[in-house]
Amino acid sequence: MTTLRQAQGERIGVIGAGAWGTALAQALASDGSEVVLWAREPELVAEINATHTNSLFLPSAKLAGSVRATGDIAELGALPALLAVVPAQFLGSVLAGLPDGTRDLVLCAKGIEAGSGRLMADVARDAAPAASLAVLSGPTFAHEVAAGLPTAVTLACAGGEAQWARLSPLIARPAFRPYYSDDLIGAEIGGAVKNVLAIACGVVEGLQLGQNARAALIARGYAEMLRFGLARGARAETLSGLCGLGDLVLTCSSTSSRNFSLGKALGEGQSAAEALAGKTSVAEGAATAPVLAELARAANMDMPIVEAVARLLAGEAPARAVVSELLARPLKAELERKA
Repeated sequence: MTTLRQAQGERIGVIGAGAWGTALAQALASDGSEVVLWAREPELVAEINATHTNSLFLPSAKLAGSVRATGDIAELGALPALLAVVPAQFLGSVLAGLPDGTRDLVLCAKGIEAGSGRLMADVARDAAPAASLAVLSGPTFAHEVAAGLPTAVTLACAGGEAQWARLSPLIARPAFRPYYSDDLIGAEIGGAVKNVLAIACGVVEGLQLGQNARAALIARGYAEMLRFGLARGARAETLSGLCGLGDLVLTCSSTSSRNFSLGKALGEGQSAAEALAGKTSVAEGAATAPVLAELARAANMDMPIVEAVARLLAGEAPARAVVSELLARPLKAELERKA
């Protein structure tokens, strides 16, 4: 059956065939739309095209026949809309290989660039200056999206409602529902900070500190997210929505989260190097935590949970000692007083 998108000759490109990129490609192809999926690995390109599977990053998914993989990123250059789903630390170098051109570029990585402290939109503006940027973020486990389970996300558009009108019909599906925002900073900060906080919640799980401790950590972590976000120009209502609090609750509650799993391993006594060894998928929070802690220190901003995760990843103290230090902090009012 020919869809409206196919009749109009519209194809969608997805840059990155990791678990999340593959899941997005499958969601977009669920109505028969043609999706061009770029993968770095030649063997993965061959597998996707031959068997419609991705055994390396998302073995549970069977991909639609309208998903076509390519190893040549230049093939995506003529497409009017691209979703960039490569790990945050590689976004700039991958986008540098994309042909110049005006297009909608939807950023789906959640992180802060190490070394520069830049959010993904700032990285993309340098690497693809002619693109109209948007950010897609929210509570999304890849295997559930690929399976067609109901999912809602924030789609923050730098081009406002005009860009939303272009992108939302391309991205929305019956089980994949985007909500509009024009707050790119809020959408980015929510996704980046929650990854670090998910590591902390995993530590609580690994140390078997109980559900009370995890709930408290989520609430106090959200306070840190809000503090950092507001200082960087995000809106509070954005961070209380899908891409902030919603994503935080999801990834702080399940080993389906790579960041939560990393923290659980740290809590059980593994080093960061041991916990990360041999993993095919990236726990973005591991790279984000040290740069986020550095940004907070430079701004004289109190983010003790983020700081604790950064210290733990650096091997400066064992997990139980880091938790003890957090519990020994001076007592204070829960809500900050406005000046």
